[in-house]
Amino acid sequence: MREKELAEVICQECIGTDVYSMWIKTEAAKTAAAGQFISVYCADKTKLLPRPISICQIDRQQGALRIVYRVVGGGTREMAAYQSGDRIEIIGPLGNGFSLRPEKKAILIGGGIGIPPMVQLAEELKTQAQVQIVAGYRDELFLTDELRERGRLFLATEDGSAGTKGTVIDAIKEQNITGDVIYACGPTPMLRAVKAYALEQGMECQFSLEERMACGIGACLACICRTKDKDEHSNVNNRRICKDGPVFQAEEVEL
Repeated sequence: MREKELAEVICQECIGTDVYSMWIKTEAAKTAAAGQFISVYCADKTKLLPRPISICQIDRQQGALRIVYRVVGGGTREMAAYQSGDRIEIIGPLGNGFSLRPEKKAILIGGGIGIPPMVQLAEELKTQAQVQIVAGYRDELFLTDELRERGRLFLATEDGSAGTKGTVIDAIKEQNITGDVIYACGPTPMLRAVKAYALEQGMECQFSLEERMACGIGACLACICRTKDKDEHSNVNNRRICKDGPVFQAEEVEL
């Protein structure tokens, strides 16, 4: 079982409206993998639950992780105020990451705050597979430079201000993007559409589910998703996102 750790903030910057990027020095960098997450605890002890944040980048040489998150409440607002040298309590890395298929032509799909995990995934795939990245935004872009450095980037925006006007599936069809395996992370409606597209094309599809988690270690059963098979832990058709995921094979999960 993972133990809590006092990590050190290396640096932090705002990279978009209410979107922050933070590098932290942590032992978690030694074993972290693309698709995993860390839980960040608040200094304000009235906020009992940690905030699960996906890992964006891993720098094993420096012993550092990068997280990119959106401010949506009091906990993440507290995080946004951290500065270099501050200490934050975390636990991680947690969950199961992506299963890499280096021999296959990959399509990485990220939507909104589901885009950050695609940076490390593309980094791990870029020397072994042909990496195509489709990133979907409402309007304002972030992390595009990092994605372009690691693969061929295609954009989709709801307002048409960059790339294809519409969804990530619209961009895939408009740009005639083909591949053998899909890796995805983003809001549920996007994942539902990606799953349907993958099934239609006969492609393997892995996706990372974003969900508010409580314990982060699979004990409380607060973060569950419906699955086609019974979970050995609960003996019902549920899986624990924090422990069994957050990455699942698309055909395993009902959205």
